[in-house]
Amino acid sequence: MAKNFKRQFPKVKELAPLLTFKLPSLPSRNKRLAKALTIWDLRLIAKRRTPTGPFDYTDGSAESEVTLERARRAFLDLEFRPNILHDVKDASLECEVLGERFAMPVGIAPTGFTRMMHSEGEVGGARAAQKFGIPFTLSTLGTTTIENVVAAAPEGVNWFQLYMWKDRDASMELVRKAQAAGVKNLILTVDVPVAGARLRDTRNGLTVPPSLTAKTILNALPRPEWWINFLTTPAINFASMKNWNGTVAELLDFMFDPTMTFEDLSWVRAQWDGQLTIKGVQTVEDAIKAAEFGADAIILSNHGGRQLDRAPVPLHLLVDVKKELKRDLEVHIDTGIMHGADILAAIALGADFTYIGRAYLYGLMAGGQEGVERALSILQVQMLRNMKLLGVNSLEELEPKHVRILPTLAGLGSLPGGK
Repeated sequence: MAKNFKRQFPKVKELAPLLTFKLPSLPSRNKRLAKALTIWDLRLIAKRRTPTGPFDYTDGSAESEVTLERARRAFLDLEFRPNILHDVKDASLECEVLGERFAMPVGIAPTGFTRMMHSEGEVGGARAAQKFGIPFTLSTLGTTTIENVVAAAPEGVNWFQLYMWKDRDASMELVRKAQAAGVKNLILTVDVPVAGARLRDTRNGLTVPPSLTAKTILNALPRPEWWINFLTTPAINFASMKNWNGTVAELLDFMFDPTMTFEDLSWVRAQWDGQLTIKGVQTVEDAIKAAEFGADAIILSNHGGRQLDRAPVPLHLLVDVKKELKRDLEVHIDTGIMHGADILAAIALGADFTYIGRAYLYGLMAGGQEGVERALSILQVQMLRNMKLLGVNSLEELEPKHVRILPTLAGLGSLPGGK
């Protein structure tokens, strides 16, 4: 058989350019984060560096955890439909939301007990959001005051999320503090009449702040950075209330008001001089009511799967809500976003804005503020690349025609990284 090539001895001068050996160097936070190419990569780093209790509090959801898995699966069960031969060299992610301009169509969602995940906590998240030109939302159950968040990121856009407590006067005192600090958007969360059954927290015996038991100490020892930070920084306390010695679920059941109705929404609307967003809407009917009672925006959200098990998937609800509401108010969405393409799909199907919770917390646990910046950078790069591949230059050009929701692809394997 004839040969199609001729063999020869390798030449040193030809091999030399191929040899790229580097001297070993000490590990660093920047090198660790640079290796993360996806949010799932950041999750793996976060799991290695964070004790089980705080990691599971972030990573887990309610009961069977199927709600979160379905929300993530919904984004994977999409088909993009690109347009070819379009000039996309000037693609932009800029958007206008609630009267303000942002660099990307994604904000940082409110998350409680954030300094438990990493000592930089809300300050690290707010500063990263400021750097990337997106809003940061402080939770009622945050571990930094709204005044300190604003002081840490004075050029950023800082929003505040409110849980309605049984003590209404205390709730309104938080609202007044937020307004005095310059907050323009109040996000009222309405899906917590009681705490969801977050079984990982119960099994881990998680308290806030974490209890120093033999089990938690042994679990933290292989994670020295977290352990040292925990011991050498101010104690983890709730910024908006006195500390709590029980479990998270016990705290929520003790504080949150199960009697809240739409009339209470009118009461909040009358006292808040700014934009009002209602978070936790899960039906078309409630979306219509929220508009009628004075909301400027709603967030289609099942609380990241942390409340009602088998709750509706926000992405599936989005098309019907937009069809019914048209432009009565802005429609935002959260839950399950792990990739820049997820954000683009939501925008194409009608969302005005999106929020990330776990995706940013994985970055925070992986490397503090720099980890959050890495998470935002990953999403930014993914969004820009996919916009260009779809053949669009702006978010306004994204339309439902660019996305097709496929039938559920059951039995085709698990999500990346596990859950």
